[in-house]
Amino acid sequence: MTDFLLALLGAALASNLVLGLPVGADALRPPRGRALAEAGGVLLVVAVPVAWLLDRLVLAPFGLDALCLFLFLPLLAGLAWALLRLLARWRPALAAEGLLPLLLANGAALGAMLLAQAGSLLQALGLGLGGGFGFWLVLHLFDDLLAQTEQADIPAPFKGTPMLLICAGLMGLAFLGFNGFGTP
Repeated sequence: MTDFLLALLGAALASNLVLGLPVGADALRPPRGRALAEAGGVLLVVAVPVAWLLDRLVLAPFGLDALCLFLFLPLLAGLAWALLRLLARWRPALAAEGLLPLLLANGAALGAMLLAQAGSLLQALGLGLGGGFGFWLVLHLFDDLLAQTEQADIPAPFKGTPMLLICAGLMGLAFLGFNGFGTP
């Protein structure tokens, strides 16, 4: 149980997949931030334990660990498509967002699936839940921060991509305060 809690807290705050590890930095896109946060968070919660089970039940017994990317990418595509269809029933706005390409190119989900191979099932569950919550939290906070900067009087050279990078750096520094939190 301790492994689960440490993995949960570590993935959500200390080793955040978007800010703490470079695997999810591609998710910091201004359009569709909140919809991507919800869909990506749910995708992480589901994909990480499923990838761990696939690794332990199919790849490891046959010594096919080197083929994990060849199985995880189609798994990620199928799960992303199925989750978007399922989430669109509850929130019809998600269907019109065009999130499938963004979820398929989501480095955070693939990175978490690869990171989960090293631990136990409880650690994979913790990484999935914590990573999904951390992904959702960072993208929501990032969207709020960008909304604040749009209302502010910013010099012309800092508008657009420079402001995105400055905001991402500030959020990275804020989450750096959690470093060491969630580790034994």
